[in-house]
Amino acid sequence: MKHTLFVFLLASLPFSQPSAFSQTSDTDPKQSMRTVRDLAKQGQDSLPKLAPYVTDQDLGVRIEAVKALIQIGGPKTLDMLVQAAGDNDPEIQIRATDGLVNVYLPGFVKSGISGSLHRVGNSVAAKFTDTDDQIIDAYVMVRPDVIMVLGKLARGGASLESRANAARAVGILRGRAAIPDLIEALHSKDDRLMYESLIALQKIRDPSVAPRIGFVVHDLNDRIQITALETVGLLRDRGAGGDVRDVMDHARNIKIRRAALEALADIADPMDRAVFTRYLNDKDESLRASAAEGLGRLHMPEDRAAVEKAFTDEHSMSPRLAGAFAVVDLGNLDTSQFSALRYLVNALNQRVYRGVAVAYLTELTRTEAVRQAIYPLLSNATKDEKIQMSIVLSLSGNKDSLPYLQTISMDSDSEVAEQGLRGLKTLRARLP
Repeated sequence: MKHTLFVFLLASLPFSQPSAFSQTSDTDPKQSMRTVRDLAKQGQDSLPKLAPYVTDQDLGVRIEAVKALIQIGGPKTLDMLVQAAGDNDPEIQIRATDGLVNVYLPGFVKSGISGSLHRVGNSVAAKFTDTDDQIIDAYVMVRPDVIMVLGKLARGGASLESRANAARAVGILRGRAAIPDLIEALHSKDDRLMYESLIALQKIRDPSVAPRIGFVVHDLNDRIQITALETVGLLRDRGAGGDVRDVMDHARNIKIRRAALEALADIADPMDRAVFTRYLNDKDESLRASAAEGLGRLHMPEDRAAVEKAFTDEHSMSPRLAGAFAVVDLGNLDTSQFSALRYLVNALNQRVYRGVAVAYLTELTRTEAVRQAIYPLLSNATKDEKIQMSIVLSLSGNKDSLPYLQTISMDSDSEVAEQGLRGLKTLRARLP
């Protein structure tokens, strides 16, 4: 009941400084900060005593209170962290955001931007890393009021840094309810905020948003345009095909052309078959890879000979993996030593290309026939193959995958077993 009431109040009020500050027993801010630090050392039992400091009159005390909440950690800190996220100070918003994510993704604060905060007066600067691939497992449930407050921050936080950080957090926590806030953030014209919002939409993977982000594929910033192309591609929006083809025809550089063809390959509209065929033998290996992917997803039997030849003749790893994907997607389920499907599974052992192979296999194993072809390979799989296939099956498997993940979860190698159990929990959370 208290959570429902809090959500209602949060939704009805703009972010602002608390109208009534807490009056703590310490009148000296420095003493209050020392008290907060001492309370943090006492753990969760000190949370009731820590609560008044979250809304203390002094900014420094409130910052220390949020740091203490993060140090204590755990679900019991969520109420106060949500409250702190409603503060109008950008540093507190950023720290509270990282603290909220840390509850659901322990250890996140070590890589979050709160560790790089630099404050000059009321201005706060932070260093964002370009790596933004963290996301909670599907079985992790996030409280609605957490997504609500993060969405409000992404839409209208106290600084662009706090807004961008909130957008990143929404993606990590798969915050579908905050999609309208991310769409609004895309209209900000701030490159960092737009980028983080697009990445968040990629992680949430709701195809219904695709028509609302098509305008960004024409952005004049290369990074934003490329990320927007990736996003409409991942969302498989055929409605965006016209815009993507226009970008392809008028690309300012090769990077944008590559992103546009990759998006068309993801969308897989039959009207682009001639484009894929033309680029299948291009001198640029990225373009060759996208062309092979596109032909594979079209599932046209007349293209089988061409993609088989592309896979067999290719010497570069990236387009060869794409060729292998296309061969399997077109129905070749052979698992002999030099087959395309075996090649994809073997690539799971190579750190550099592992992510690409996982993505291809995740897409392919949505088909039961592909899963059934792979299952016999698991009995003699390497450690890396078992770990990565646990991820693949957790994302794309079905009820028939449960016994295989169960077996992996009992592997003699603890690392393999841990990933197998994690995959089993994720799959069970996905199944109806």
